[in-house]
Amino acid sequence: ETGNGPIALTKQSAAKVFSKTSADGTSITKSFNVSSLVDTNTGQQTININSNMSDGDYIVQVGKHTSSVNAEWVQSTAVGSFIMYNFNGSSYVDSIMFSSVDGDLA
Repeated sequence: ETGNGPIALTKQSAAKVFSKTSADGTSITKSFNVSSLVDTNTGQQTININSNMSDGDYIVQVGKHTSSVNAEWVQSTAVGSFIMYNFNGSSYVDSIMFSSVDGDLA
């Protein structure tokens, strides 16, 4: 193995979706398998998946880009979308968000 070419993966998993969004929820700055982003509400962003997941039972990891947010989570996972939330302890707040999805594509 010279390390100069692609590596063949056997029985490995990779993220099926990932995204980095703007704080105001109006643009995607980096993504894979994302068709669009919706600014659902303050501190709430909906990611629409390009190639659907097999069902709504998949894993989403989310992160935030600021220390002023003390809770971030995902709910409402569907085959073609999920909603990310940012909360600072007293209200929803806008923030750059990161997401990664693991599971099976349809």
